[in-house]
Amino acid sequence: MGEVVSFKSNGSQGSGYLADGGGSGVIVIQEWWGLVPHIRDVADRFAAEGFTALAPDLYRGEAATEPDEAGKLMMGLALDRAGKDLSGAVDFLQARTGRKKVGVVGYCMGGGLTLTLACQRPDAVAAAAPFYGVIPWAEAQPDWSAISGVIEGHYAENDAFASPEAARALEADLKGRGKNATFHVYPGTHHAFFNDERPDVYDAAASKTAWTRVLALFRANL
Repeated sequence: MGEVVSFKSNGSQGSGYLADGGGSGVIVIQEWWGLVPHIRDVADRFAAEGFTALAPDLYRGEAATEPDEAGKLMMGLALDRAGKDLSGAVDFLQARTGRKKVGVVGYCMGGGLTLTLACQRPDAVAAAAPFYGVIPWAEAQPDWSAISGVIEGHYAENDAFASPEAARALEADLKGRGKNATFHVYPGTHHAFFNDERPDVYDAAASKTAWTRVLALFRANL
């Protein structure tokens, strides 16, 4: 089991859930629900595979169980503060592990922020795995040219939030910029197919494949 830790966030304090497996650092970015048990469990799973996983609490203690509530929390997220929290989490993991390179994985809202962090901290993010990542804030489109790490996207075939068409377009854009980007679309799946606490959309087979791919991505690049 992990522990709650605090870290410096550009003049303030961020916090998150740390599961330390002794190896390279991985940041796990929450869905729009918040730092809920599922995200802590994902961090624990990375630790069991030998990584040092940190899931920052971007909502600063708040969480949601209903979509309307989650949507309000997401749209109310102060992006500048979230960016500082994520950057502070990178610094924390670098200090904790003694390694410069970190990996990032995130889901839904966190998938979009995974891409944003890869652009924000190209000095550190060596591999990023957005799951059905969406960037719902028009003002938050990142500087794609800044990416230096390997990007591996995981998207659902049936997804109105992060469509396969949007995923393919981003993949083509990144490749056109000379980036190392591969986006997988999982047939028959729906948004949030990796969330095993949502039986209405969870897909065990696709989740297993995606998990194996992400572990391989991080082991090869961190």
